[in-house]
Amino acid sequence: MVLSEVGVGKADPAAESHHLLLNGDANVAKKNPASAAENNLYSQYEEKVRPCIDLIDSLRALGVEQDLALPAIAVIGDQSSGKSSVLEALSGVALPRGNGIVTRCPLVLKLKKLVNEEEWKGKVSYQDFETEISDASEVEKEVNKAQNAIAGEGMGISHELITLEISSRDVPDLTLIDLPGITRVAVGNQPADIGFKIKSLIKKYIQRQETISLVVVPSNVDIATTEALSMAQEVDPEGDRTIGILTKPDLVDKGTEDKVVEVVRNLVFHLKKGYMIVKCRGQQEIQDQLSLSEALEREKVFFEGHPYFRDLLEEGKATVPCLAEKLTSELITHICKSMPRLENQIKESHQKITEELQKYGVDIPEDENEKMFFLIDKINAFNQDIAAFIQGEETVGEEDVRLFTKLRNEFRKWSIVIEKNFQARGQQAHFQPHPFDHPVLCAPDIRPAASEGHAAAPAGQGHLQLAPEGAERHQ
Repeated sequence: MVLSEVGVGKADPAAESHHLLLNGDANVAKKNPASAAENNLYSQYEEKVRPCIDLIDSLRALGVEQDLALPAIAVIGDQSSGKSSVLEALSGVALPRGNGIVTRCPLVLKLKKLVNEEEWKGKVSYQDFETEISDASEVEKEVNKAQNAIAGEGMGISHELITLEISSRDVPDLTLIDLPGITRVAVGNQPADIGFKIKSLIKKYIQRQETISLVVVPSNVDIATTEALSMAQEVDPEGDRTIGILTKPDLVDKGTEDKVVEVVRNLVFHLKKGYMIVKCRGQQEIQDQLSLSEALEREKVFFEGHPYFRDLLEEGKATVPCLAEKLTSELITHICKSMPRLENQIKESHQKITEELQKYGVDIPEDENEKMFFLIDKINAFNQDIAAFIQGEETVGEEDVRLFTKLRNEFRKWSIVIEKNFQARGQQAHFQPHPFDHPVLCAPDIRPAASEGHAAAPAGQGHLQLAPEGAERHQ
């Protein structure tokens, strides 16, 4: 896929159909009696959304992100902020849960909406390993297995990526990167520096200008005290690429609901991309094995019946479906804005690598006869290099100066220093021209010998001869 296929420089696909929900119902655009035009718009939107996301996912899978920052949405939050619950609600699958550190490697969550009657399918890949998943209930086990393989079975973390791909009719077209929850104090058998390691990993992602930070914060805590939002503000002080997600609205103390509403309406801690509020499964609902689809229904009922939060629902700032729609829209807009610069960076990198590869010559041939001639050429070239080295003919330095020439220039500089030293002692020293332009340094008492040619060096050797008093030199 080339970059031009995703419509670089064309109209923003995210702005064409921002009102179409992309979360759970593949037929959402078809339920409206007058939806023929809307359904067509939805199809056009899908045709533009998927290539954009697939392109970035493909570049990430190829390892491009090691050298170039790719557009992404990174999910961060303090431990127990409800981050895993939000990702579960978006993906429709159960992810690793528990006390302490749950996410121990960056998890690339690739969600692909199926528009046909295809069955749910999943895939987990890491390092050189890849496994297909046909049952959604197996996802948590496979992700845990991947984390143990990469980071060990303890409480350590790793920077290596795990990719979880979910294809379903009930997910939005979206790719997120889930990062470990922020912890302040090591507990149990956690490494003493676990907090520092987690923050370093998170900062590695969110400090990139190409990353949108999705900060998950519980509704029942003071938003100004959360470590995740503080880290996001540190790398994005203007809030240009940060989205706030409030969770656990059912745990808000009575009398403080209006403060939560003010936060969601961006009146307290301003973020240019704003806030959303969602209600996901609580611990008791998980123990009661409440399905994710039932949790979405309960969420809708909760906001519709809440005296304070129902206004947020009407404003499109509440529920997981609205969050999914916003995230997809933000990601596509972000990708389209980043594409021209990314294309230039890839071209520059390609040009640089191509020039570097050309210095190594042609590839090793496959044919056995061609291999023999290839080896002979290399041996001959090596012999020529050795001969040039022996004769001082090889080039040195950035200006391709021959070694002989460079040495002669250095010796001439050296002779000036020596002559000054002689003069400082009240003696005289000079260089007498050599028949072959090879300088010979002569002290006063050995000039006659030099004049008779005894100091001449053999032709072609070109070395400096400094004759001390009483020394004999032979041609």
